[in-house]
Amino acid sequence: MAKFWFGMGCLLAALGVSAGAFGAHILKHKISVEMLNVFEVGVRYQMYHAFGLIVLGLAIDRWMEEDIQWSGWMWLIGIVLFSGSLYVYCLTGVGFWVGITPFGGICLIGGWIFLLWNTWRRLR
Repeated sequence: MAKFWFGMGCLLAALGVSAGAFGAHILKHKISVEMLNVFEVGVRYQMYHAFGLIVLGLAIDRWMEEDIQWSGWMWLIGIVLFSGSLYVYCLTGVGFWVGITPFGGICLIGGWIFLLWNTWRRLR
């Protein structure tokens, strides 16, 4: 699974850079400044957690801690729900999508808490 998380992190980082470029070069002429800021929040959180997935893959490989991969699943789901809902909202203007965003945020936070808990448990 280490290679999976490392690869998924790289893929999501590449997609994050692409989304950022799309926002900066195409969307800036098509949506309001407020919506562009919302789009950029989605890109930012996608990039943070893509890097987290890369580090997770390295950590699993180094310490053979397969248990921590649950953080990866939480982050992956969180990116889809959090960043994905913000992207769709900005592109469509349909407010329904913003209602999904907090569930993604909960998954992102949950991934970090699970990683902390699992690390703390192993250090005891």
